[in-house]
Amino acid sequence: MRPLLFIAVLALTSYCLAQSKPGAIGPSAVWQPPQSLLTNAHAACGNSSQGRKYAECFINQMSKVGAPADAVKFTREFYKESRGDIGIMTGFNHVGPVDIAWVVYPTHEPSNYGLFLVNGEPKFVNAEDLKQLDQKAMQQSFQYQGVQSQFSKVGLWPSDRDGRTWPNSQAGLAGGVQFIVGYPLRNGCPTCDNAGSALFTWNFTADGKFTGTSFMGLTPAPLTNPPPAQQ
Repeated sequence: MRPLLFIAVLALTSYCLAQSKPGAIGPSAVWQPPQSLLTNAHAACGNSSQGRKYAECFINQMSKVGAPADAVKFTREFYKESRGDIGIMTGFNHVGPVDIAWVVYPTHEPSNYGLFLVNGEPKFVNAEDLKQLDQKAMQQSFQYQGVQSQFSKVGLWPSDRDGRTWPNSQAGLAGGVQFIVGYPLRNGCPTCDNAGSALFTWNFTADGKFTGTSFMGLTPAPLTNPPPAQQ
């Protein structure tokens, strides 16, 4: 069998296996929570500092305000896998063998979005976990060293994501898949000077196993004072 044909067959086989996984996350678990969910939860469940007791009560309230069974199931599994975070999936994008999910944290103040790569191994990969990023490769790059000469306290920070803009995906090695995700560079704090952004790939094998991240490069910060137009 020709090498390229073999790779294509391997990718298709892995894709089909991934889709047949029992318990795979899918679009049936997407739900847009109404404001009444928070109102009911505050009234019935007390304070989120109660931990598991609060979480169980909160998840039960989801069903009472119309959440589909798969959405409730997702939140229960997410709570277990994240070790204590309540998350509701508000968006799903099928890629295969690993897919993309937007998760909103309703008890965070203010509520914010999390970006997860799901249905691989492990089932939930948190794309906002900066510890997973190959920051050593970034710091050794000439690009980063150039930025550092201008912004002495430059570093990576979690992105303020909108829950609607999907990361790009591309083919990886031997039928695998990569997701390209950007992270803001700030000069010492989340609201400090914008030093641009760093791009990393999240790498998965053809059967969905997470193998780590790779540094791709930097993009410059937008000009705050653009030069005057030439006459």
